[in-house]
Amino acid sequence: MKKALFIDRDGTLVIEPPVDYQLDSFHKLEFYPKVFRNLGFIRSKLDFEFVMVTNQDGLGTSSFPEDTFWPVHNLVLKTLEGEGITFDDILIDRSFPEDHVPTRKPGTGMMGKYLTGDYDLANSFVIGDRVTDVELAKNMGCKAILLQDNMDILKEKELESYCVLVTTDWDKVAEFLFAGERIAEVRRTTKETDIYISLNLDGSGKCDISTGIVFFDHMLEQIGKHGGIDLTIKVKGDLEVDEHHTIEDTAIVLGECIYRALGSKRGIERYGYCLPMDDCLCRVALDFGGRAWLVWDAEFHREKIGEMPTEMFPHFFKSLSDAARMNLNIKAEGQNEHHKIEGIFKALARAIKMAVRRDIYYFEVPSSKGCI
Repeated sequence: MKKALFIDRDGTLVIEPPVDYQLDSFHKLEFYPKVFRNLGFIRSKLDFEFVMVTNQDGLGTSSFPEDTFWPVHNLVLKTLEGEGITFDDILIDRSFPEDHVPTRKPGTGMMGKYLTGDYDLANSFVIGDRVTDVELAKNMGCKAILLQDNMDILKEKELESYCVLVTTDWDKVAEFLFAGERIAEVRRTTKETDIYISLNLDGSGKCDISTGIVFFDHMLEQIGKHGGIDLTIKVKGDLEVDEHHTIEDTAIVLGECIYRALGSKRGIERYGYCLPMDDCLCRVALDFGGRAWLVWDAEFHREKIGEMPTEMFPHFFKSLSDAARMNLNIKAEGQNEHHKIEGIFKALARAIKMAVRRDIYYFEVPSSKGCI
Protein backbone atom coordinates (compact mmCIF):
# COMPACT_ATOMS: atom_id res chain seq x y z
CA MET A 1 0.00 0.00 0.00
CA LYS A 2 1.04 3.57 -0.65
CA LYS A 3 2.29 5.79 2.17
CA ALA A 4 2.27 9.57 2.34
CA LEU A 5 3.74 12.50 4.18
CA PHE A 6 1.07 15.18 4.63
CA ILE A 7 3.23 18.28 5.03
CA ASP A 8 2.11 21.68 6.22
CA ARG A 9 3.70 24.66 4.44
CA ASP A 10 3.91 27.69 6.75
CA GLY A 11 5.97 26.96 9.85
CA THR A 12 7.17 23.67 8.35
CA LEU A 13 8.67 24.29 4.91
CA VAL A 14 8.94 28.04 5.29
CA ILE A 15 9.04 30.29 8.34
CA GLU A 16 5.58 31.63 9.05
CA PRO A 17 5.59 35.47 8.99
CA PRO A 18 5.18 36.46 12.64
CA VAL A 19 2.92 39.50 12.33
CA ASP A 20 0.10 38.68 9.92
CA TYR A 21 0.90 34.98 9.24
CA GLN A 22 0.58 35.62 5.49
CA LEU A 23 3.39 34.82 3.08
CA ASP A 24 2.31 37.41 0.53
CA SER A 25 5.57 39.06 -0.54
CA PHE A 26 9.05 37.94 -1.48
CA HIS A 27 10.77 39.80 1.34
CA LYS A 28 8.86 37.64 3.84
CA LEU A 29 10.10 34.38 2.33
CA GLU A 30 12.47 32.42 4.55
CA PHE A 31 12.86 28.66 4.28
CA TYR A 32 12.85 26.49 7.39
CA PRO A 33 16.42 25.59 8.43
CA LYS A 34 17.77 22.30 7.02
CA VAL A 35 14.58 21.61 5.06
CA PHE A 36 16.30 21.22 1.67
CA ARG A 37 18.87 18.60 2.56
CA ASN A 38 16.50 16.53 4.65
CA LEU A 39 13.40 16.60 2.47
CA GLY A 40 15.61 15.86 -0.53
CA PHE A 41 17.07 12.89 1.33
CA ILE A 42 13.61 11.62 2.33
CA ARG A 43 12.32 12.04 -1.22
CA SER A 44 15.23 10.12 -2.75
CA LYS A 45 15.62 7.36 -0.15
CA LEU A 46 12.08 6.59 1.03
CA ASP A 47 8.83 5.68 -0.71
CA PHE A 48 6.46 8.28 0.72
CA GLU A 49 4.26 10.38 -1.53
CA PHE A 50 4.54 14.09 -0.70
CA VAL A 51 1.25 15.91 -0.11
CA MET A 52 1.20 19.58 0.87
CA VAL A 53 -1.81 20.38 3.07
CA THR A 54 -2.13 24.03 4.03
CA ASN A 55 -4.73 26.45 5.39
CA GLN A 56 -4.46 29.88 3.73
CA ASP A 57 -6.93 32.09 5.56
CA GLY A 58 -9.16 33.99 3.17
CA LEU A 59 -7.11 33.33 0.06
CA GLY A 60 -8.81 35.07 -2.85
CA THR A 61 -10.53 37.68 -0.67
CA SER A 62 -9.54 41.31 -0.14
CA SER A 63 -7.61 40.31 2.99
CA PHE A 64 -5.38 37.94 0.99
CA PRO A 65 -5.53 38.61 -2.78
CA GLU A 66 -4.41 35.77 -5.02
CA ASP A 67 -1.96 37.94 -6.93
CA THR A 68 0.10 38.31 -3.73
CA PHE A 69 -0.04 34.60 -2.90
CA TRP A 70 0.81 32.71 -6.08
CA PRO A 71 4.13 34.36 -7.07
CA VAL A 72 5.67 33.56 -3.68
CA HIS A 73 4.05 30.13 -3.47
CA ASN A 74 5.30 29.20 -6.94
CA LEU A 75 8.82 30.36 -6.02
CA VAL A 76 8.69 28.08 -2.97
CA LEU A 77 7.72 25.12 -5.15
CA LYS A 78 10.31 25.92 -7.83
CA THR A 79 13.10 26.30 -5.27
CA LEU A 80 12.21 23.00 -3.62
CA GLU A 81 11.98 21.30 -6.99
CA GLY A 82 15.51 22.47 -7.75
CA GLU A 83 16.62 20.37 -4.77
CA GLY A 84 14.73 17.29 -5.92
CA ILE A 85 11.71 17.95 -3.73
CA THR A 86 8.41 17.70 -5.60
CA PHE A 87 4.85 17.26 -4.38
CA ASP A 88 2.46 14.62 -5.68
CA ASP A 89 -0.50 16.66 -4.51
CA ILE A 90 -1.11 20.17 -3.16
CA LEU A 91 -4.24 20.81 -1.11
CA ILE A 92 -5.07 24.40 -0.15
CA ASP A 93 -8.03 25.42 1.98
CA ARG A 94 -9.02 29.07 1.53
CA SER A 95 -11.53 29.44 4.37
CA PHE A 96 -11.34 31.47 7.56
CA PRO A 97 -11.30 29.62 10.92
CA GLU A 98 -14.74 30.99 11.80
CA ASP A 99 -16.23 29.41 8.67
CA HIS A 100 -15.89 25.93 10.25
CA VAL A 101 -15.81 24.19 6.89
CA PRO A 102 -14.90 20.47 6.68
CA THR A 103 -12.06 21.09 4.23
CA ARG A 104 -10.06 23.16 6.71
CA LYS A 105 -7.51 21.37 8.86
CA PRO A 106 -8.07 19.48 11.08
CA GLY A 107 -11.08 18.51 9.00
CA THR A 108 -10.57 15.81 6.38
CA GLY A 109 -12.77 17.28 3.67
CA MET A 110 -9.83 17.71 1.28
CA MET A 111 -8.40 14.26 1.99
CA GLY A 112 -10.98 12.10 0.16
CA LYS A 113 -8.63 10.10 -2.11
CA TYR A 114 -6.40 9.26 0.85
CA LEU A 115 -9.24 7.80 2.90
CA THR A 116 -10.44 5.17 0.42
CA GLY A 117 -8.25 2.35 1.70
CA ASP A 118 -5.54 2.68 -0.95
CA TYR A 119 -3.10 4.27 1.50
CA ASP A 120 -1.36 2.80 4.52
CA LEU A 121 -2.37 5.62 6.83
CA ALA A 122 -1.14 3.86 9.96
CA ASN A 123 2.39 4.24 8.59
CA SER A 124 1.89 7.68 7.09
CA PHE A 125 2.66 10.96 8.84
CA VAL A 126 1.34 14.49 9.13
CA ILE A 127 4.20 16.96 9.61
CA GLY A 128 3.37 20.43 10.86
CA ASP A 129 3.83 23.01 13.59
CA ARG A 130 0.31 23.40 14.94
CA VAL A 131 -2.18 21.51 17.06
CA THR A 132 -4.44 21.25 14.02
CA ASP A 133 -1.79 19.20 12.23
CA VAL A 134 -1.78 16.66 15.06
CA GLU A 135 -5.58 16.69 15.09
CA LEU A 136 -5.56 16.00 11.35
CA ALA A 137 -3.30 13.01 11.96
CA LYS A 138 -5.72 11.74 14.59
CA ASN A 139 -8.72 12.22 12.30
CA MET A 140 -7.02 10.42 9.42
CA GLY A 141 -5.53 7.57 11.44
CA CYS A 142 -1.97 8.77 10.82
CA LYS A 143 0.89 9.59 13.14
CA ALA A 144 2.04 13.18 13.66
CA ILE A 145 5.43 14.87 13.74
CA LEU A 146 5.23 18.24 15.46
CA LEU A 147 7.77 20.98 14.68
CA GLN A 148 7.79 22.58 18.11
CA ASP A 149 10.09 22.74 21.14
CA ASN A 150 7.79 20.54 23.23
CA MET A 151 4.34 19.00 23.14
CA ASP A 152 2.76 21.13 25.87
CA ILE A 153 0.39 22.66 23.30
CA LEU A 154 -1.13 19.17 22.81
CA LYS A 155 -2.07 18.55 26.43
CA GLU A 156 -5.31 20.54 26.48
CA LYS A 157 -6.81 18.33 23.77
CA GLU A 158 -5.02 15.15 24.97
CA LEU A 159 -3.26 14.64 21.66
CA GLU A 160 0.13 13.50 23.00
CA SER A 161 -0.40 9.86 22.07
CA TYR A 162 -0.89 10.74 18.39
CA CYS A 163 2.45 12.53 18.14
CA VAL A 164 5.51 10.30 17.64
CA LEU A 165 8.15 13.03 17.42
CA VAL A 166 8.45 16.59 18.71
CA THR A 167 11.39 18.58 17.37
CA THR A 168 12.35 21.80 15.63
CA ASP A 169 15.19 20.08 13.78
CA TRP A 170 14.61 18.64 10.31
CA ASP A 171 17.68 16.45 10.86
CA LYS A 172 15.69 14.63 13.55
CA VAL A 173 12.65 14.30 11.29
CA ALA A 174 14.71 12.70 8.52
CA GLU A 175 16.49 10.43 11.00
CA PHE A 176 13.18 9.27 12.45
CA LEU A 177 11.58 8.57 9.08
CA PHE A 178 14.67 6.85 7.68
CA ALA A 179 15.95 4.84 10.62
CA GLY A 180 12.81 4.43 12.71
CA GLU A 181 11.99 4.63 16.37
CA ARG A 182 14.40 3.31 18.95
CA ILE A 183 12.01 2.24 21.64
CA ALA A 184 11.78 -0.88 23.75
CA GLU A 185 9.90 -2.24 26.69
CA VAL A 186 10.67 -5.23 28.87
CA ARG A 187 8.77 -6.83 31.72
CA ARG A 188 10.61 -9.27 33.98
CA THR A 189 8.87 -11.07 36.79
CA THR A 190 10.56 -13.39 39.26
CA LYS A 191 9.78 -14.54 42.79
CA GLU A 192 11.84 -11.58 44.00
CA THR A 193 10.92 -8.69 41.69
CA ASP A 194 8.33 -7.50 39.18
CA ILE A 195 9.90 -4.94 36.86
CA TYR A 196 8.56 -3.02 33.87
CA ILE A 197 10.80 -0.66 31.90
CA SER A 198 10.10 1.23 28.67
CA LEU A 199 12.43 3.68 27.01
CA ASN A 200 12.85 5.85 23.94
CA LEU A 201 16.50 6.56 23.11
CA ASP A 202 15.48 9.58 21.05
CA GLY A 203 13.18 11.15 23.61
CA SER A 204 13.36 14.40 25.57
CA GLY A 205 14.28 13.14 29.03
CA LYS A 206 10.78 12.52 30.41
CA CYS A 207 10.98 10.16 33.39
CA ASP A 208 8.46 8.21 35.44
CA ILE A 209 10.46 6.15 37.90
CA SER A 210 9.49 4.27 41.03
CA THR A 211 11.66 1.49 42.49
CA GLY A 212 10.83 1.82 46.17
CA ILE A 213 14.34 3.23 46.83
CA VAL A 214 14.18 7.02 46.58
CA PHE A 215 17.90 7.63 46.04
CA PHE A 216 17.98 4.93 43.34
CA ASP A 217 15.06 6.68 41.62
CA HIS A 218 17.05 9.92 41.72
CA MET A 219 20.07 8.25 40.10
CA LEU A 220 18.04 6.53 37.40
CA GLU A 221 16.39 9.84 36.58
CA GLN A 222 19.85 11.22 35.77
CA ILE A 223 20.14 8.65 32.97
CA GLY A 224 16.88 9.85 31.41
CA LYS A 225 17.31 13.58 31.94
CA HIS A 226 20.94 13.87 30.87
CA GLY A 227 20.77 11.20 28.20
CA GLY A 228 17.72 12.63 26.45
CA ILE A 229 15.98 9.30 27.04
CA ASP A 230 12.27 8.94 27.85
CA LEU A 231 12.33 6.43 30.66
CA THR A 232 9.58 4.65 32.58
CA ILE A 233 10.67 2.29 35.36
CA LYS A 234 8.21 0.58 37.68
CA VAL A 235 9.61 -1.87 40.22
CA LYS A 236 8.06 -3.97 42.95
CA GLY A 237 10.82 -5.78 44.81
CA ASP A 238 11.36 -7.71 48.01
CA LEU A 239 12.68 -4.72 49.92
CA GLU A 240 11.63 -6.41 53.12
CA VAL A 241 14.59 -8.74 52.51
CA ASP A 242 17.01 -6.02 51.32
CA GLU A 243 17.72 -3.81 48.31
CA HIS A 244 19.92 -6.27 46.40
CA HIS A 245 17.36 -7.93 44.13
CA THR A 246 15.60 -4.66 43.28
CA ILE A 247 18.81 -2.91 42.20
CA GLU A 248 20.32 -5.89 40.36
CA ASP A 249 17.17 -6.82 38.48
CA THR A 250 16.46 -3.21 37.51
CA ALA A 251 19.94 -3.04 35.96
CA ILE A 252 19.31 -6.26 34.04
CA VAL A 253 15.99 -5.05 32.59
CA LEU A 254 17.33 -1.56 31.82
CA GLY A 255 20.30 -3.06 30.01
CA GLU A 256 18.05 -5.39 28.01
CA CYS A 257 15.87 -2.42 27.02
CA ILE A 258 18.88 -0.45 25.79
CA TYR A 259 20.12 -3.48 23.84
CA ARG A 260 16.75 -4.01 22.14
CA ALA A 261 16.24 -0.31 21.35
CA LEU A 262 19.65 -0.09 19.65
CA GLY A 263 18.63 -2.78 17.18
CA SER A 264 21.17 -3.27 14.40
CA LYS A 265 23.25 -0.30 15.71
CA ARG A 266 23.64 0.97 12.15
CA GLY A 267 24.79 4.56 11.97
CA ILE A 268 25.52 4.98 15.70
CA GLU A 269 28.66 6.66 16.99
CA ARG A 270 29.15 3.57 19.20
CA TYR A 271 31.61 5.15 21.65
CA GLY A 272 31.07 7.69 24.20
CA TYR A 273 32.40 11.05 28.69
CA CYS A 274 33.73 12.65 31.64
CA LEU A 275 32.27 15.44 33.70
CA PRO A 276 32.99 17.32 36.91
CA MET A 277 30.51 17.68 39.74
CA ASP A 278 31.82 20.12 42.36
CA ASP A 279 34.76 18.35 44.04
CA CYS A 280 34.41 15.20 41.89
CA LEU A 281 35.63 14.18 38.48
CA CYS A 282 33.74 11.28 36.95
CA ARG A 283 34.63 9.42 33.78
CA VAL A 284 32.47 6.89 32.00
CA ALA A 285 33.92 5.46 28.79
CA LEU A 286 31.46 3.29 26.90
CA ASP A 287 31.41 0.99 23.89
CA PHE A 288 28.27 -0.60 22.44
CA GLY A 289 30.45 -3.13 20.68
CA GLY A 290 28.53 -6.19 21.85
CA ARG A 291 31.07 -7.40 24.42
CA ALA A 292 30.19 -6.88 28.07
CA TRP A 293 32.91 -5.73 30.44
CA LEU A 294 33.13 -3.50 33.49
CA VAL A 295 36.15 -1.69 34.85
CA TRP A 296 35.24 -0.03 38.15
CA ASP A 297 37.56 2.47 39.83
CA ALA A 298 35.57 4.27 42.50
CA GLU A 299 35.67 3.93 46.27
CA PHE A 300 32.92 4.82 48.71
CA HIS A 301 33.41 5.16 52.45
CA ARG A 302 29.78 5.29 53.53
CA GLU A 303 27.63 2.18 53.89
CA LYS A 304 24.61 3.85 52.31
CA ILE A 305 23.65 6.97 50.39
CA GLY A 306 20.01 7.52 51.10
CA GLU A 307 18.68 3.98 51.39
CA MET A 308 20.95 2.62 48.67
CA PRO A 309 23.91 0.48 49.82
CA THR A 310 27.14 1.71 48.24
CA GLU A 311 28.27 -1.90 47.74
CA MET A 312 25.50 -2.20 45.15
CA PHE A 313 26.90 0.52 42.86
CA PRO A 314 29.47 -1.68 41.07
CA HIS A 315 26.96 -4.53 41.04
CA PHE A 316 24.39 -2.33 39.29
CA PHE A 317 26.83 -1.30 36.57
CA LYS A 318 28.10 -4.85 36.09
CA SER A 319 24.55 -6.13 35.59
CA LEU A 320 23.77 -3.21 33.29
CA SER A 321 26.84 -3.78 31.12
CA ASP A 322 26.12 -7.50 30.87
CA ALA A 323 22.49 -7.02 29.81
CA ALA A 324 23.23 -4.18 27.37
CA ARG A 325 26.26 -6.01 25.92
CA MET A 326 28.40 -2.94 26.45
CA ASN A 327 31.88 -2.20 27.72
CA LEU A 328 31.91 0.23 30.66
CA ASN A 329 35.03 1.81 32.12
CA ILE A 330 34.13 3.93 35.15
CA LYS A 331 36.37 6.07 37.32
CA ALA A 332 35.42 8.65 39.94
CA GLU A 333 37.57 10.85 42.15
CA GLY A 334 36.42 13.18 44.94
CA GLN A 335 35.42 13.57 48.55
CA ASN A 336 31.64 13.90 48.54
CA GLU A 337 30.05 10.46 48.20
CA HIS A 338 26.73 11.75 46.90
CA HIS A 339 28.47 13.85 44.25
CA LYS A 340 30.62 10.93 43.15
CA ILE A 341 27.78 8.52 42.43
CA GLU A 342 25.52 11.20 40.95
CA GLY A 343 28.40 12.29 38.73
CA ILE A 344 28.86 8.70 37.56
CA PHE A 345 25.19 8.35 36.61
CA LYS A 346 25.24 11.70 34.80
CA ALA A 347 28.43 10.78 32.97
CA LEU A 348 26.85 7.46 31.99
CA ALA A 349 23.85 9.33 30.61
CA ARG A 350 26.02 11.64 28.52
CA ALA A 351 28.10 8.71 27.31
CA ILE A 352 24.96 6.90 26.17
CA LYS A 353 23.66 10.05 24.48
CA MET A 354 26.96 10.43 22.63
CA ALA A 355 27.26 6.78 21.66
CA VAL A 356 23.70 6.29 20.35
CA ARG A 357 23.78 9.39 18.13
CA ARG A 358 23.01 8.31 14.55
CA ASP A 359 24.23 9.56 11.20
CA ILE A 360 21.72 8.60 8.50
CA TYR A 361 24.12 9.85 5.81
CA TYR A 362 26.60 7.19 6.91
CA PHE A 363 24.22 4.42 7.89
CA GLU A 364 26.70 1.61 8.40
CA VAL A 365 27.51 -0.75 11.25
CA PRO A 366 30.41 0.96 13.07
CA SER A 367 32.78 -2.01 12.96
CA SER A 368 35.37 -3.37 10.53
CA LYS A 369 33.79 -6.79 11.16
CA GLY A 370 30.50 -5.64 9.66
CA CYS A 371 28.50 -6.56 12.77
CA ILE A 372 28.52 -5.84 16.49
